[in-house]
Amino acid sequence: MKKLLIPIMIVAIIVAFYEVGQPKKNIYIVILAVVVFMFGMMKLSAKTPSKNQEKEEGDV
Repeated sequence: MKKLLIPIMIVAIIVAFYEVGQPKKNIYIVILAVVVFMFGMMKLSAKTPSKNQEKEEGDV
């Protein structure tokens, strides 16, 4: 899944930067690219363990 998300996120950001640089901007394409990037970041960061995980386990 990680191998698929990273290239999709890179393409989304490239499309967003390309679209912003155009004289006639399409805001919907930029919004869609940012949403795809944020969704990918959410999926990737969900697998990152929390710093407080050890403290929470100790409190139980």
